[in-house]
Amino acid sequence: MKIIELDETDSTNEYIKRMNFSGEVTVIARRQTDGRGTKGRSFVSGEGGLYLSVLRIFEKFDPRDAFRIMVNACTAVCKTIQSFGVTPGIRWANDVLVGGKKICGTLIENSFSGNGLRSLTGIGLNVTNRLPPELKDIAVNLSEVSPIKVTVREVGQKLIKNLSNEYTIEEYKSYIGFFGKKITLITSSGSRSATALDVAADGRLKVLEENGEVSLISAAEVSLKS
Repeated sequence: MKIIELDETDSTNEYIKRMNFSGEVTVIARRQTDGRGTKGRSFVSGEGGLYLSVLRIFEKFDPRDAFRIMVNACTAVCKTIQSFGVTPGIRWANDVLVGGKKICGTLIENSFSGNGLRSLTGIGLNVTNRLPPELKDIAVNLSEVSPIKVTVREVGQKLIKNLSNEYTIEEYKSYIGFFGKKITLITSSGSRSATALDVAADGRLKVLEENGEVSLISAAEVSLKS
């Protein structure tokens, strides 16, 4: 796969969309001026972080299997972090945490055409970047928690290699530590408590509601507080 390295761009996802590449490509930037996460949230993208996007093209792809792209991305990030002596966890559906603090976010943008798919995976991983004071209680970078020295280049090389692998949903779920525990589901109309049970093959979270009913929750509908 072709790899393009940039000093700076607005966002690696947006760069790939503007360039309209005909083949698969990975774009890495030292800095992003307009990094974005899920649901339009901004993503702090100062130098020292790893900001990359991978464009993959599938000639035939069943839309019902779309969640496996998220599975691959988050599991690849976790495997990468583990290789530096750190234990990660996944906060459904797409955040990777260390010690309860966010270390990585993932943004998947899929474009279906006929039977084909152009899939864009954007990843922002805190490595040695300085985090703003207001994020110190909710975010962390890899250099703070790793027992060995880390560099953005080495982390990037390992992550690109891991992203080329295929992982199962069982591997993804092995990094989720709240099954069987109470969580808070936050919606536009308020919040409610439920017990997390499982993640379905399509990515929806299976929960036991307080009224005893079992529900399947989409990440597009709610935010999660565990």
